Amino acid sequence: MGIDLGTQSVRALLVGDDGAVRGSGAAPLGGRRDGVRHEQSPDDWWEAVRTAVGGALASGPGPVRALAVCGTSGTVLLTDGAGRPLTPGLMYDDGRATAEAALARVQPTWALPKAMWLLREQPSTAGVHLTHQPDHIVSRLVGRRTATDSSHALKTGYDLTTDTWPHDRLRALGLDPGLLPEVVRPGARLGEVGADGESATGIPAGTPVIAGMTDGCAAQIASGSLGVGSWNSVLGTTLVLKGVTAAPVHDSTGVVYNHRAPEGGWLPGGASGVGAGALGRAFPNADPARLDALAAAHEPSTALAYPLVSRGERFPFLAPDATPLLLGEPRSDADHWAALLQGVGHAERLCLDYLDHLGAPQDGPLTFTGGGSRSAYWNQLRTDILGRSVHIPRHSEPALGMAVLAAYGAGAAPTLADAAERMVGLSHVLRPDPARTARFLHPYLRMVDELERRGWLPSAVAAHARTRADALETS
Repeated sequence: MGIDLGTQSVRALLVGDDGAVRGSGAAPLGGRRDGVRHEQSPDDWWEAVRTAVGGALASGPGPVRALAVCGTSGTVLLTDGAGRPLTPGLMYDDGRATAEAALARVQPTWALPKAMWLLREQPSTAGVHLTHQPDHIVSRLVGRRTATDSSHALKTGYDLTTDTWPHDRLRALGLDPGLLPEVVRPGARLGEVGADGESATGIPAGTPVIAGMTDGCAAQIASGSLGVGSWNSVLGTTLVLKGVTAAPVHDSTGVVYNHRAPEGGWLPGGASGVGAGALGRAFPNADPARLDALAAAHEPSTALAYPLVSRGERFPFLAPDATPLLLGEPRSDADHWAALLQGVGHAERLCLDYLDHLGAPQDGPLTFTGGGSRSAYWNQLRTDILGRSVHIPRHSEPALGMAVLAAYGAGAAPTLADAAERMVGLSHVLRPDPARTARFLHPYLRMVDELERRGWLPSAVAAHARTRADALETS
């Protein structure tokens, strides 16, 4: 079983060794957004997990041999000694901890500055524990506080190179070692479902609970993109790119960061603020399929969009004050919709250009996953904007990635790649249309120019994007 704590919902999948989905369930999640503030209730996470798991078990007969949980990267809360929430969950894109981020020299949306902010707001820190989003669910399932995984701990300051908390640095920032959880590698066994966990969810007591990874890494596993040079683009509320490299990708700005794979390799990537969430904000009652069909008549759109979901950008450039961008006046709703779809594709291309600027290999396959990949039109549009072939997996959910990781952690496969090879299937491959790629080149370069003009995109990165565009155009 894989459980995915998403932004808008919780998903649970029960998956066989052959990758067949035997049961699925989902439950919606709400939250509070107010400017840069974004919170959710940990109690709502738990109730949504109970509902989603119940749906998966109702439609999927047979025992659960193991489970793993993923959450949104950088989402944290404070809990007491019994695991009870003392604060709301500060979500992955909550941007209030700007002063703390400056002290810690990381992005404001990382968990470390948010932890500092929460501790400053907390009346008393006696007996308080820092808890990542999946840790809260795992502790409810197991019945006690457990270790966290190094993937979720990364943005809290955990050093993946030495596999330790840098206690001296964190203590200087106000984080006492007693606040921090023990850390294990993804795929390690955290414990077993307890009696209370079984009573609440129906998952049998004694079911092994395996350490998970962040939702972006989970989607990468679900894509089967586990070879060096391969990349997975996860399009959900926001856009996340994750790849596989033999060594860490070094980025002095901190825009690209490196997760550690369960078996020791490196998974670099970044999380952008653009994504499908911008569609819902602009068209709250839209029929996406109808607007997709109409958008085909607007290639390219008369407007140019950089469709941030909320204020601030963190990949492929760091600009905390960046705001959603729409240049020009769309002629219709369909034209506006087209501008947003194309804008995400342009941002995705810039992400890949930035990764190339850092020297990250991209000679392996590129896959599309996430909720946005359910749109056939958008998939082909993004493929044409990028000008490269794209693989579409049979299932593209982070919950599937957690089921694969659970199988590996429970010993059902000798390596994670073996588990993925058995459980992840390819649906089809998309090929770019050179004529459409050429059609979108000018709008892409206009966007690069505008981002540079506003001071958001560094000039060296803009120049590299233009150089790559010239190379693609002449190839």
